[in-house]
Amino acid sequence: MSHPLDALLRPRSVAVIGASRERNSISYDLLHNLLEFGFTGPVFPVNPRTPVVHSLKCYPSVSDIPDPVDLAIIVVPRQHVLAHAEACARKGVKGLVVITAGFKEVGGEGEVLEQKLREITRNAGMRMVGPNCMGLINTDPEFRLQGSFSATMVPLSGPIAFSSQSGALGEAILALMTQLGLGLSMFVSLGNKTDVSGNDLLEYWEHDPRTKVVLMYLESFGNPQRFMNTARRVARKKPILAMKSGRTAAGARAAASHTGSLAGADVAVDSLMAQCGVIRCEAIEQMFMFAAALATQPPPKGDRVAVVTNSGGPGILAVDACVRLGLQVPALSAATQARMRPALPPEASTANPVDMIASARGEHYQACLRAVVDDPDIDAVIVIFTSLEIIDSMAVADGILNGIAGTDKPVLVCFMGKVATKPAIARMKEAGLPVYTFPEEAAQAMGALYRRRVWLERPESPVAPFDDLDRGTIEGVIAEVRAAGRTTLTLVEATRVVAAAGVPVAPWAAADGWEDAAHAADRLGYPVALKLSSAVVTHKSDVGGVRLGLRDADAVRGAAVAMLSSARALDPEATLVVQRMVGGGTEVIFGASVDPKFGPLLMFGLGGIFVEILKDVSFRVAPLSEADAEDMLAEIKGAPILSGARGYPAVDRVILREVLQRLNHLLTSFPDIAELDLNPFFAAPDRERSLAADARVALRPVT
Repeated sequence: MSHPLDALLRPRSVAVIGASRERNSISYDLLHNLLEFGFTGPVFPVNPRTPVVHSLKCYPSVSDIPDPVDLAIIVVPRQHVLAHAEACARKGVKGLVVITAGFKEVGGEGEVLEQKLREITRNAGMRMVGPNCMGLINTDPEFRLQGSFSATMVPLSGPIAFSSQSGALGEAILALMTQLGLGLSMFVSLGNKTDVSGNDLLEYWEHDPRTKVVLMYLESFGNPQRFMNTARRVARKKPILAMKSGRTAAGARAAASHTGSLAGADVAVDSLMAQCGVIRCEAIEQMFMFAAALATQPPPKGDRVAVVTNSGGPGILAVDACVRLGLQVPALSAATQARMRPALPPEASTANPVDMIASARGEHYQACLRAVVDDPDIDAVIVIFTSLEIIDSMAVADGILNGIAGTDKPVLVCFMGKVATKPAIARMKEAGLPVYTFPEEAAQAMGALYRRRVWLERPESPVAPFDDLDRGTIEGVIAEVRAAGRTTLTLVEATRVVAAAGVPVAPWAAADGWEDAAHAADRLGYPVALKLSSAVVTHKSDVGGVRLGLRDADAVRGAAVAMLSSARALDPEATLVVQRMVGGGTEVIFGASVDPKFGPLLMFGLGGIFVEILKDVSFRVAPLSEADAEDMLAEIKGAPILSGARGYPAVDRVILREVLQRLNHLLTSFPDIAELDLNPFFAAPDRERSLAADARVALRPVT
């Protein structure tokens, strides 16, 4: 065996510990499935209370089996699992699947037992799936391993590998794959993930030639950073589709920063998957809609889709769905339309969608599809057939297949109507064409194919190091704040930290009183802004802690006296920041907050009303590459404003990407920082005038 997981998924022999003669029991069904599916190696039942199970000799213990055992599947009461695991270790078993439940998932003694089970397997060098799982499957004809107690017939052998943290959901998905006619390469029910995790399977399937698409049902991430690194690499080779449940509100906890409040439930998961090229699915049905396309069709070279239909209504539905997904449905070229017209009645439409009208038969589909797939201005095709009694659906299927023969463009099919179309659907599926029930499904699947193309063309870029980080200043500020027993930094402290990270900040000075403020304003040059600096009053505007556009020393003195007299009733140590007024750019916000599971989470969006009311922001998980930063700029709805839409000046995107990467470097270098906002940051057309005008920083609580 060349890989440690081969003992689990490519074993030469299997022992079933706890094999039973009692029908309708898990152990009976599991052994039955192994034999019924035709496992190609020897199977050894283990049960000290019976000599024969399923007409096979039964051994009292795994140690009594005279031959080598690659894989042992344990189906015994919880109190006996450890003893059998130790026996497997002594026997030299390399792979273990523990079906038995009642471990970590129930807490207490179960958690203690699971820890001991982990120690046994690790000390012996065994790889383990489970406990609390339904087993695993490999449809490779060389092995034919049905090592699960699933009541569902194993799906056809095919290119889709699937891992599930939920055993019950795994059962339902196997049934759905069978129903849809999708082929399975391997299936693993992970259970408690005590040893083998989804990350391990991703690495294993990365090099499996039979696996073309990976599906994952996740309830938790064991190691998010490892998942990011692994999935990002694997997704360059094979599509990964994931459904993540267990939405968490941890990121939406009460927070002083905009970032903390906007980083709502599940945003870290969305961000992580986007960075990895993983296509996140919202429903099981959607995951298989996408999988059917990704397993059989190439990604389109562009976003231009043609729709060919025999019914106007479904064609319009497909077009609307494509447009909503960001795909283009352009008019067909005059040459393409001219090729189609001789094959169609006068009332047919050769625009896009191509509506051949209800009388269209196989020859019409063939002629129109041949013309459309030959059009250099079309990247992908959706074909719709609404069945009628008078139309031979099998001839339509043949016409579709003949019309697209030899094309390298993705083609998705929608067959709507009577059951009589089943043989035609089967013919197309056999030919490698995915068939959908509704036009919107085909459009969504096409959207997934295009997202795949965008990911493959996305440039890979490293995480930028910054050698100019002033570590001494940052460490000093953090030490002072900790010594004062605080977690919230004053504006003076926050500005010092941000500037020490290399983020450009509008010229500023600290001031203890009104006279200091006036002198600072004279040095900086008018007009200036005056701001309260306090670790107690975090929302300055609530107490009149911000005054803008002060144009002389008297105005600064008056504002400072009023501001401090009000603030020092709440915070006797409150001071001031005087800052040269900046403007002339687009207000944006940068932020970061630390998710308890995923680590630093970076945020970017338009400032002002856009962040306060519209919440038009994007997120990514650290570490952040330059490509990730550019994705964040492009992802917000207001992205055209950054490029100069509606009279806004185009901003310097280079400095925006750099600020995001510098904040990434700051948070990964200083794990004490829990939250950070730069709001507003004035993004100007040139680097020199792109400056932060305010900063807010908070540290992690000391535990």
